[in-house]
Amino acid sequence: MNQGVIYAALAYLAWGLFPLYFRQIAQVPALEVIMHRTLWSLVFVLGILLVLRRWAWLGPVLKSRQLLGRFAVSALLLSCNWLVYVWAVQNNHVLDASLGYFINPLVNVALGFIFLRERPRPLQWLAVGLAAAGVLWLAVQTGHMPWVALTLALSFGFYGLMRKVASLGALEGLALETMLLAPIAAVALGWMSWQGQSALAEGNTSTLGWLLFAGPLTAVPLLLFAAGARRIPMSTLGLLQYISPSLQFLLGVFLFNEGLQPARLIGFALIWAALLVYSAEGLWVSKARGRADPAA
Repeated sequence: MNQGVIYAALAYLAWGLFPLYFRQIAQVPALEVIMHRTLWSLVFVLGILLVLRRWAWLGPVLKSRQLLGRFAVSALLLSCNWLVYVWAVQNNHVLDASLGYFINPLVNVALGFIFLRERPRPLQWLAVGLAAAGVLWLAVQTGHMPWVALTLALSFGFYGLMRKVASLGALEGLALETMLLAPIAAVALGWMSWQGQSALAEGNTSTLGWLLFAGPLTAVPLLLFAAGARRIPMSTLGLLQYISPSLQFLLGVFLFNEGLQPARLIGFALIWAALLVYSAEGLWVSKARGRADPAA
C-alpha cells in the first residue's frame, strides 16, 4: 500500500510541476513543443520496450483496424490536450489549466453515465451539479466560457473513455499513440526546419536539451502512475489525483502571479465543494463495501 501511494503521488507531483518545465521553453511555439514531445516520447518509450522485450502486443494491434481506429482517436485527443495545456502555461493561463483538471473527475462521471450506462449515485450527481454551477459562474463573471479548462477536462475525459474501451497497457498505449502521431510530427518539424522556423534550425543547445527532456518527462510519470494504480484502491487514487491541479493552482497564484479576483474565487470554491462531496462520498462507499465484504 505505502509503495503504491508513493508511486502515484510522485506521478501526480510531476504532473503538477509541469508548468515549470513548459515555462523553460516558452520561446518555442506550443505546436512545435508538442511535435518534439511526441517524437522524443516515442524514442524513450521504444527504448524501454526494447529493454523489457515487450513486443508481443504489437502484432495483434496492427492487425485490428478497430483497435487502431480507437487509438487514432485517443492519440488525437491526447495531442489536443497537450497542445491546449502547453499554450495555457505559455500564455499565463495556469489557473485555467488547473481548473480543467479539478473538474475532470466530475466530467468522467458524466461521460460514464452517457456512454457506459453507469449510474452515478445521488451525491455524485450533486457534485456534478456544483461543478456545473461553478463553471457557469466563471462564464458569467468573465463574459465567456472558460474554454481552456473545459477543453482540457473534456479532451482528457474522452481520452480516458477511449482508453477504457480500447484496453492496452500504459506503456504500450503511449507507444502506439505516439507511433500514430510521429509521422505527422516528423514531417512538420522537417518542413519547419527547412524553412528555418524551428528550434532545430536555430541550433540553441539549451533549448534542444529541454525539448529532448520531454521524452522521459512524459513517460516516467505515466509509468509511476501505472505502478501505483496497480497497488492501491481507486478511492485512494481518486484523492491523490488532486495533488496535480492543486500544485498548478499554487504555481499560478504565487509563482506566476496570475490574478485571482474574489468573484472568480467563488467559482473555484463551488468546484472545490463539488470535489469535497465527490471524494467524501467515494470514501464512504468504499468503507461501507469493505465492512460488508472484508475479503474485497
